[in-house]
Amino acid sequence: MESSSSSSPSQWDFDIDRYLNKFIPEPPWRSIPYPLAYFMGYRRGNPKVRGNIIITLWAFIGVFCSLVLLHVISNQIPEVADHGPPLVASFGAAAVLVFYAIESPFSQPRNCFFSQILASIIGVSCCKLFSMSSNFESIRWLGGALACASTVAVMGLTKTIHPPAGATALIAVIDEATIGLGWFLVPLVILGSSIMLSVALILNNIQRQYPIYWWTSADLKGSQVQQNDDIASIDEEKAVSQHTEVVVTRSQVAIPDGVMLSEEEKRVLQNLCRRLQSL
Repeated sequence: MESSSSSSPSQWDFDIDRYLNKFIPEPPWRSIPYPLAYFMGYRRGNPKVRGNIIITLWAFIGVFCSLVLLHVISNQIPEVADHGPPLVASFGAAAVLVFYAIESPFSQPRNCFFSQILASIIGVSCCKLFSMSSNFESIRWLGGALACASTVAVMGLTKTIHPPAGATALIAVIDEATIGLGWFLVPLVILGSSIMLSVALILNNIQRQYPIYWWTSADLKGSQVQQNDDIASIDEEKAVSQHTEVVVTRSQVAIPDGVMLSEEEKRVLQNLCRRLQSL
């Protein structure tokens, strides 16, 4: 009973990186000029530990500059000026993570970029689906809940958890101004995420280090070697199994070399062979 319960969690575990990491190349920061790699988060040594005053100061500058830049650039887009807000409200929460809690897994580029795209697609899809109903106004809250819950599930399975993305999905359904954007919300979110990430790479790397990693904290090169070793191990096991099969037919019992059987086991196989002959 204990062994079956201890093995059950692995049966319900899904790790998307097991399938994706073999396609993700190792970061090339060691082979490009160090000043450029520096602003991509690469360090030759351990970064200095900064006090909270420095961290707070740079977070203030980063949040302010990124949101102002987002507003100015988005407001130049006619579709945004005519149908929606120049800023998606969830970027305020995203800015806290990207410029203050920069060591958090939720703040890394994979999370803060892809999560927002997934959230906008799911949010607009749910909005379009529920707006087909004549009672959209009365069930809009249900669509928002579904959009947020679906986004959390997708982020969990794709390892792109980023809390503000849940708000993006919710806003896409319940906010009138955002609803007016329709599918244009998706490129607007891509633009906003790109701007915020670009500002973060510049400001966060002046006295700190960002990102800690781009795709995963695991060693991509090492994971690829491990995958090759696993494949080789599987092939070896198959080869061994092909040469260690005991074959029992009506005419004979074939025992391959290297397989040691007791006399009692051999008698059982011989009896099975005779049983087949009598059928």
